[in-house]
Amino acid sequence: MSRRAFVLGAVATNVLAAGCAATRSGQPLAQSLQPAPVLPPVAHEAIGSDALRTPELDARYAAVVDDGYAIPAVPYWKIDPKFYRQQVLDPTGEAPGTVVVDTPNRFLYLVEEDGTAMRYGVGIGRVGFTWEGRGIVHWRQRWPRWKPPAEMIARKPELETYSVANGGMEPGIGNPLGARALYIHQNGEDTLYRLHGSPEWWTMGTAASSGCVRLVNQDVIDLYERVPYHAPIVVKQTPLTA
Repeated sequence: MSRRAFVLGAVATNVLAAGCAATRSGQPLAQSLQPAPVLPPVAHEAIGSDALRTPELDARYAAVVDDGYAIPAVPYWKIDPKFYRQQVLDPTGEAPGTVVVDTPNRFLYLVEEDGTAMRYGVGIGRVGFTWEGRGIVHWRQRWPRWKPPAEMIARKPELETYSVANGGMEPGIGNPLGARALYIHQNGEDTLYRLHGSPEWWTMGTAASSGCVRLVNQDVIDLYERVPYHAPIVVKQTPLTA
């Protein structure tokens, strides 16, 4: 078997969609993945090529209308396949229902029963804007308003127009929080740390945000449906070993 055929077969096996569910708008949105092993290494030259495209992945990362907002398709074949949403053996050792952010490896895990976890590729905060520790998902929001904190406005005064006092930025595809946001609290206080959506698919696997964890919008919608209020979250600055 050629390497190209092996890669295509592995991707198709590991990311096969279980079906579709309707959003409020009636447009299709891919459901969760079935259990699958970690994707094998892919040659760098394959990334960005048609070698990584499958009908199942096309459907999973397709354009979709959600709550009346049009989410663009993700050209997932331009992203390293290890950052595709997939079910893996749990490397975290945490209890089921726990969200774990492996900052160095750019992965977010949602721990499941039976020793598995749903893994998502993420973009993380730039050096100097990182946070670690244990907290809870205190609040969840569909199509949130963005209200930059005072510290960010101090760095960029032009953001004052989106301050809390001014009501924040309207929801929409251009909003930095994307389609969903999960707000993290620790010891009863807001950490200002968020898990949120983003249309900037090219930032998956990079350190590009101001401290928050970003997922492509199609993945954050999936995560949002799985994570309940007050779910525990662990953010690590040392890498996990999968």
